[in-house]
Amino acid sequence: MSRYFDSIAPIRYQGPDANEALAFRHYDKDRVVLGKRMEEHLRFAVCYWHSFCWNGLDPFGGNTFERPWFQGGSPMELALMKADAAFDFFSKLGVPYYCFHDRDVAPEGASPRESHEHLMRMVDVLGEHQQRTGVKLLWGTANLFSHRRFMAGAASNPAPEIFAMAALQVRDAMDATLRLGGENYVLWGGREGYETLLNTKVAQELDQLGRFLSMVVDYKHRKGFKGTILLEPKPREPSKHQYDFDTATVYGFLTRYGLEKEVKVNIEANHATLSGHSFEHEIAVAAALGILGSIDMNRGDPQLGWDTDQFPNNVPEIALALYHILQAGGLGSGGLNFDAKVRRQSLDAEDLFHGHIGGMDVCARGLLVAEQMIQDGRLAEALQQRYAGWAQPEGRDILEGRRSLEQLADQVLARNVDVAPRSGRQEFLENLVNRFCGA
Repeated sequence: MSRYFDSIAPIRYQGPDANEALAFRHYDKDRVVLGKRMEEHLRFAVCYWHSFCWNGLDPFGGNTFERPWFQGGSPMELALMKADAAFDFFSKLGVPYYCFHDRDVAPEGASPRESHEHLMRMVDVLGEHQQRTGVKLLWGTANLFSHRRFMAGAASNPAPEIFAMAALQVRDAMDATLRLGGENYVLWGGREGYETLLNTKVAQELDQLGRFLSMVVDYKHRKGFKGTILLEPKPREPSKHQYDFDTATVYGFLTRYGLEKEVKVNIEANHATLSGHSFEHEIAVAAALGILGSIDMNRGDPQLGWDTDQFPNNVPEIALALYHILQAGGLGSGGLNFDAKVRRQSLDAEDLFHGHIGGMDVCARGLLVAEQMIQDGRLAEALQQRYAGWAQPEGRDILEGRRSLEQLADQVLARNVDVAPRSGRQEFLENLVNRFCGA
């Protein structure tokens, strides 16, 4: 058994005036918010990859983390030690869920069969840990981007043999997710894109991606998996351009291949900003299109142009994100997964707790602000008033197809009255949100 976190006591809610550093000040999982417990709204998950697989490496420097499961045993021995440490962490932090890639929990073998056997062995181990601790699986996924075979993509690869290798990994990862009671399954196309159009058939690769995703959906139904299939948008990095650029792009792709009723999106805050959008925008668009599924909670650094995966620390930003999620009816089987990592200089075991505690408290504060905004009602009222004309008979006739272009044009000429625009009241609304956030 790993003893890495032995010196750290279970994390408890102690309120805003807590004296201990390792304590929740705002995340009170049993507090009722809009009729549900805070834990049920937020559905926090810890990601396996950043917390237990990342060793501190960056493009300009080597490993900085010396976790015991990084050295001193065979790959499977280290995987077992890592699982022990991971579930010790999940339990002490008090999160209800975790998430993983197949290669996070089980090492790549010397052959496809050995890789399959490693994963199935670790599924048994993870299942035992879940039963012992009560921690559940929010979603599983397959790593189709790290191995050199996927350098030109997985489902979008020019070689059908590699497409088939990806199919094996996804089949096994879906089976693992099903066996472990996972509530969703995620596909992230980390290298489903291109570096140059000189060697890329875009139409061919899009058709390959559509076929692959259709196969995944078919397999889900054949296996009786009741969870949601999720795609995770990202514009670039590692590829120069990725086909799942943002939520709107993903929706267009799903519609083209007839999958818009089968697949939803897993939105990451840092990916949203890399695509030139806000986190709030991506959530609102997904909700409007009916494909809001789950959230990877983190943030980027506006001074850096890549995916820095830092823990969230901006309460107004998170409050607006959660406001839109609540207005959309919540995340269903989704949740808030911390796809975030401590900085490579944060070497100590307790730093992993500080990162997650801070992120959970920020989300809790954001949830309480979102609750206040909903209960107050002025934001919703201002929105309703702005579009009130579309609820009137004339507006409904336009939207429901009972007015032609010619009829509208003739109607305007018959009235012969100019229409004055109305204020959008943006500054008032921004000030109102800031007041809810204590500014």
